[in-house]
Amino acid sequence: MQALHFEAHGELGVLQFGDVPDPEVPDGWALLKVEACALNHLDIWVRRGWPGLKLDMPHIGGSDIAGTLVADAADWKAGDTVVVDPGISTRQDAWTTRGDDSLSPGYRILGEHVRGGFAEFVAVPIENLHPRPAGLTAAEAAAPLLVGLTAYRMLVHRARLQTGERMLVVGSGGGVNSTAIQLGCHLNAEVHVVAGGPEKAQRAKELGAVLVVDYKTDEAWHKPLFVATERRGYDVIIDNVGRATWKQSLRLAGIGGRIVTVGNTSGPIAETDIRFIFTRQLSILGSTMGSHADFAVVLELLEQGALKPLIHCELPLSEGRRGHEIIERGEMFGKVVLRSD
Repeated sequence: MQALHFEAHGELGVLQFGDVPDPEVPDGWALLKVEACALNHLDIWVRRGWPGLKLDMPHIGGSDIAGTLVADAADWKAGDTVVVDPGISTRQDAWTTRGDDSLSPGYRILGEHVRGGFAEFVAVPIENLHPRPAGLTAAEAAAPLLVGLTAYRMLVHRARLQTGERMLVVGSGGGVNSTAIQLGCHLNAEVHVVAGGPEKAQRAKELGAVLVVDYKTDEAWHKPLFVATERRGYDVIIDNVGRATWKQSLRLAGIGGRIVTVGNTSGPIAETDIRFIFTRQLSILGSTMGSHADFAVVLELLEQGALKPLIHCELPLSEGRRGHEIIERGEMFGKVVLRSD
């Protein structure tokens, strides 16, 4: 089969499109014909690699998969249109028992720890299959999967966002943040956003943001936001940018505020003034992925229209390198989806 893959970690140049062996299908797994698979910033990090990440090469990324079953599997029939829960629980333990699947040491992610969907075919656990939400194309179904799961856990379980609370999303164009804007509005929070440029600012407003500040026109963007909160700060701040914005996020957190992060697109090492943490009694919360029950809720929200797929562009799988480049440059609002035509 053909796939977008790499044989060594590195920058864009390591990506190849070409023939790789067909996937093996273990017991309890199913073979899918991939129709669409969306890119995430996770794919950039995996391609670059980090200490301790050990992958079987060639590696195939891609966590957000929509496709059709190649053959009957358990209660599923060949030709069924499905989406795939990207989180794989490989064992039962204290975390999975209480529904904290992504905390389990046995938790794996399609496209990160195991080969994913940037290919003609992919093998996935049968228990991770779900019917494709009604009325969505393959690209629309693939786009919100990982980011929806991540945003749901981040806001509902970690931040415990409440009706009427004031929430700031730092950055607007990435998949998690654009989804968090929608979900925050659905949860009846007052959502403010830091966006990069007038087009992204307008898109954030269209998703329901009450106030949007453009950091490209105001380097001291945190000051008007602080004034807008009557100088009280925010109940919840979503900061997945990291080094470039961490100081401002600390300043903008209100008394008892929660700062939640699921990533670090500008770099992982940031300076923290600890005085903000103890004087305002802040909570710094990490989050990643979510549970299988969370994934089912996300699909329900898609069915109801409470969450809408946000697609920046669709590209053929053969042009996957260009998709990586779009994400690295931060040009997108929403998801870049690769089609396996």
